[in-house]
Amino acid sequence: MMRKITFAVDEYYHLYNRGTEKRSIFLSPADYKRFILLLHTCNAESSIHLSNYPEHLRDDLFTQNFSPRLVSIGCYCLMPNHFHLVVREKQENGLSTFMQKLLTAYSMYFNIKHDRKGRLFEGTFRSSHLDSDEYLRYMFAYVHLNPIKIKDPDGWAGKRILNPDLARNFLDKFNYSSYKDFQNNDRKEKIIISRRDFPDYFSKTAIFNDYINDWISLSAEKN
Repeated sequence: MMRKITFAVDEYYHLYNRGTEKRSIFLSPADYKRFILLLHTCNAESSIHLSNYPEHLRDDLFTQNFSPRLVSIGCYCLMPNHFHLVVREKQENGLSTFMQKLLTAYSMYFNIKHDRKGRLFEGTFRSSHLDSDEYLRYMFAYVHLNPIKIKDPDGWAGKRILNPDLARNFLDKFNYSSYKDFQNNDRKEKIIISRRDFPDYFSKTAIFNDYINDWISLSAEKN
């Protein structure tokens, strides 16, 4: 199918894909961790094969800053049956190359581990061009609030949050997004995020938290 938008260097995009037939694509903490590691290693211009590294040493790859990168990742979120990324293309065809490497590598891992065959994802990944400051800022909130749906299915992120305190507490404990990387912490996964390649909206943790809390509060007021 012909893609409706053309990717361009230095432009920002929201990328999304889900499991075929809406199936779960993460069945265990190990699956989430594998995808997060691939966000890092598949973003290298060179090919990095995890099979060349003993399993107990793979976390050490987070200490390596692979350069040049194909895209800059601004934020991400992994949900049971889909994922969201906000990226900036760094080099021509970098975004498409990165996504091909990422989805192929994870599909191969998943099918081998869970003894299945066939396509894991629902066709070509979806994308939207974040062509304004307002749209880009909104996607940072949308992506980071998405996990609320896991804890509170009726509290769809950015639209209807029934329990703001529950939402905030859950986000603070959720490990499979970049939310914690905008807090004051030293997570090894923090290397995935290239904050310097995005507008300086959230240079300070307090500014980021205020922005997210505003979205939670506005969503709660819709009830």
